[in-house]
Amino acid sequence: MQGLPETGYLRLKQVLTLIPVSRSTWWAGVRCGRYPKPTYALGERITAWSVEDIRALLSKVAVTKVDSERAA
Repeated sequence: MQGLPETGYLRLKQVLTLIPVSRSTWWAGVRCGRYPKPTYALGERITAWSVEDIRALLSKVAVTKVDSERAA
């Protein structure tokens, strides 16, 4: 899926290339639960998301898009 590694972590800049929203929209989505919370496995000041969480989000977005196209 878009050349993502099987495991690992992505920084916000990398995530936003996959999910085309602004930084502020992304963080608002994290706060309300629309997007996954970051994993702080790389240090307390380094924000990163697990590839597995981003892959699941991309799958969810793809399913929602297909469902909305079928309803139209």
